[in-house]
Amino acid sequence: MTSCRIAPCLWFNGEAEDAANFYVSIFPDSRIESVSRYDESTRLPVTFPAGTALVVEFTLSGQRFQALNGGPGVPHSEAMSLSVSCRDAREVDYYWSKLTVNGGSEVACGWVKDRFGVSWQIVPEGLIALISDADAGRRNRALQVMLTMKKLDLAAMRAAADGR
Repeated sequence: MTSCRIAPCLWFNGEAEDAANFYVSIFPDSRIESVSRYDESTRLPVTFPAGTALVVEFTLSGQRFQALNGGPGVPHSEAMSLSVSCRDAREVDYYWSKLTVNGGSEVACGWVKDRFGVSWQIVPEGLIALISDADAGRRNRALQVMLTMKKLDLAAMRAAADGR
């Protein structure tokens, strides 16, 4: 088996190391792998003070990531989000509260933005099966309820799908 050579790289404006440390504190099986730093000889279009992280390599729940302090002008966007599959409502609550703390925000339909502006989808296991149900009525009732939610409540969506 070969190891995966694809690692998402998140662009930051001076907050790469803080963000990586924040994410590592939330997810199990996570760690900082390495940090390269700007120094007096670093010559890039954007330069941060010596000692500031340039690239942080880290692992979240076994998935490799990179965080780059690339400078201003490249904000995070909902066009790229990180999806967290949660076993149950307790896990949904855990990740929801951790990722919205200290300036993060609830968005809609299971999405949050953390304090660094990165978008996350907090998804209960079973959601995809429910919104892919072969019965169009069940599927649409679940979707209509989902559209009213910020944090997803799979039990309420299932009840709506069943007409309750």
